[in-house]
Amino acid sequence: MNGFIDGAAFCRIFASGAAAIANAAQEVNELNVFPVPDGDTGSNMSMTMSAGLKNLNGSYAHAGQAAGAAAQGLLRGARGNSGVILSLLFRGFAKGVKERESIDGTAFAAAMSDGVDTAYRAVMKPAEGTVLTVTRVSSRAAVIYSGRDSNLERVMEHMLACAEEAVKETVTQNEVLAKAGVVDAGAYGFCIILKGMLEALRGNPVLPADDTQPASSARFSDFTDEDIRFAYCTEFMVKRPRAVPGQDNDPSRLRAYLESCGDSLVFVEDDDIIKVHVHTNDPGRALTHALPHGELTAVKIENMREQHTEQILRENGGQTASVPGGIAEKGAAPQKDVGFVSVCAGKGLEAVMRDLGVDEVVEGGQTMNPSTQDILDKIKLVGARTVFVLPNNKNIIMAAEQCAALSDRQIIVLPSKSVPQGIAAMLAYNAGEDAEANRAAMTGALKTVTTLQITAAARDSQFDGSDIAEGDNMLMADGALAFSHPSRLETLRAAADMAAKKGAENITIFLGDCMAGEGGEAEEAVRIFERYAPGASVISLEGGQPVYSYIISVE
Repeated sequence: MNGFIDGAAFCRIFASGAAAIANAAQEVNELNVFPVPDGDTGSNMSMTMSAGLKNLNGSYAHAGQAAGAAAQGLLRGARGNSGVILSLLFRGFAKGVKERESIDGTAFAAAMSDGVDTAYRAVMKPAEGTVLTVTRVSSRAAVIYSGRDSNLERVMEHMLACAEEAVKETVTQNEVLAKAGVVDAGAYGFCIILKGMLEALRGNPVLPADDTQPASSARFSDFTDEDIRFAYCTEFMVKRPRAVPGQDNDPSRLRAYLESCGDSLVFVEDDDIIKVHVHTNDPGRALTHALPHGELTAVKIENMREQHTEQILRENGGQTASVPGGIAEKGAAPQKDVGFVSVCAGKGLEAVMRDLGVDEVVEGGQTMNPSTQDILDKIKLVGARTVFVLPNNKNIIMAAEQCAALSDRQIIVLPSKSVPQGIAAMLAYNAGEDAEANRAAMTGALKTVTTLQITAAARDSQFDGSDIAEGDNMLMADGALAFSHPSRLETLRAAADMAAKKGAENITIFLGDCMAGEGGEAEEAVRIFERYAPGASVISLEGGQPVYSYIISVE
């Protein structure tokens, strides 16, 4: 039995926990109550753990240092409420073992309890039947057990058993879960992580099911310009002359030369042209060897080392490297008093936000929860002493709130849960008032708008006694399911009826990316709202948002 772990062993069990949740991400996602398309709990917990694992990029003999490095990565990579809570659990855990070279069962249980306390302090209204409940119950049980047995493996076994029992209880502790007949997704995901860590402690680490999954975007700071063996990306075309008797213009000679002096060669030829792409340290010689084969055209030479440096600067908000250890990071020097960062997806919605004065837009929303680091990167680009952040999604608010501890600016996160709320907040901003007065006014403006959203159900489901079939059009009113029907026009009529009953004066319809080419339906949507609410001003705009065919702002 393994009685304790050092830094190296902590890295191993953490990696196993990360692999376990990555392998089960879709299974956890399926526990989401609403059948709204959403890469929710499992995906968010998996990406958050991956961020923590990525930060464990050295060798650690000291367990506390390893836990601290993982916690710092988790904090920056936290996505969605489930990911933020997970990061807070490990943040409190890391503080609890900060001075420990090794961790036994007693220290592990106490540190997990510290993590639960940290998470609870961060959640304004913690509900029962969630991951918070399960971690609280299981960590307390572990503390009691460790008082008589400090063996780490047995303490973790006891904690896992208690956590799994507590997960079963979540279905009766939460009214929404009880109606759906499922356990809490975040709590279930936590058990998967804890079990993965325990399996590694037993010598059976969980391995990623697919270690070749591509990243959503390249991080150029993951390698240095020394990794760029050939510096110049060289592209050109050769217009081949008509064959001249006795003249050897065999293109295979040019191909052989280019292969000898570079890499990443793409060589396409036909009777009229030769098209070349090659990475080389001597583009001049490449062009010289091409000249005998015809007239050069479309020549482009780019220094990839310079491109690499510029990309890192963009990734780090104008800095060549991020500041380690949780120290507040500096970005662009403040040029003004106030700036704004908004989260949204869709070119039309982004354009609206920028027209209202938003400085930087983080691409994200439903199915695309940005991490704390993603939001922080945009904050650093805003040259302002105070930055207002509009998450525009209830599952992004907590990730945004973590930025305050990582920035040297004053960060004010407004609890906007939709793009229409974010727009209302921006319209309420008054440049003549101070930050706190604007916080109050902008927060108050969130209550003046109702957000209606129409999307297609991602799977068959039953909710509140109603059967929902995959592909049905669902109407969400301020995040709650209000209506579903196979016909999108019928769903629009239900939305219009709801807007009319609320006494709407202004209705703005944002068309999703799936509505491209559906001009007839878009025009009919405006007519439907005009018929149901004849006294309201109704306009339609291209939003370009994914997931939702319509986002409707009702004021």
